[in-house]
Amino acid sequence: MTAISDRPAPPTAAVTVPHADDAASSGGVPEREGNPGLVALPLIIAGAVGLGFTNTGVVHNGAAAVPILLSATSVGLLLATIWAAALRQNVNATVYAIFFGFYGSYAVLSIGLTHNWFGISGGDATQTTELWLGSWLLTIGLLTVLTLRLPWTYPALLGVVDIALALLLVGTAADSRAIVHAGGVAVFLFVAFVVYYYVAALWEETGGSALPLGRPLVR
Repeated sequence: MTAISDRPAPPTAAVTVPHADDAASSGGVPEREGNPGLVALPLIIAGAVGLGFTNTGVVHNGAAAVPILLSATSVGLLLATIWAAALRQNVNATVYAIFFGFYGSYAVLSIGLTHNWFGISGGDATQTTELWLGSWLLTIGLLTVLTLRLPWTYPALLGVVDIALALLLVGTAADSRAIVHAGGVAVFLFVAFVVYYYVAALWEETGGSALPLGRPLVR
């Protein structure tokens, strides 16, 4: 396995804490300070679907999702991070920044290994991918624990990401396509969560009632 396209592509996602502060209404549509998730969530869905297709083998080129991740998802997350920080939505900002780093570093890893930017030999490419997966599993695992005071759907979603990353790490190390495929299935479960968040955010933004997100696990 000498190139990123020969190896399983890692999954991901990002989660947003929807802006829940109600303000005065105008014409039946609530006026809100701003919700960066309305920019980030649909682009996250697109990128995660691409990774899910590559992980499950629907698309056999492991780098096929890179154009989406580099030109849309990463850019959208960077903009959402800046927007959230400007609005002092600190939790959103840290989540978006972490997943911007995840998506962006995946794109650089994929392109860099394919074009030998880093001087990493073919025999070391797998270990490089394992290091990348393990680093992000630790980081997102920590984020999962630190979101236990949010509605339970948030740590649950991040837990799905942790499971997917763990499966991909094991599958990469063992060169097991079956385990990688299981990681790809977990990616699509993540996509289902994010679709619900996007529907909830946009539904409320256009004047609908807030959709339930669950109770916090820790108060």
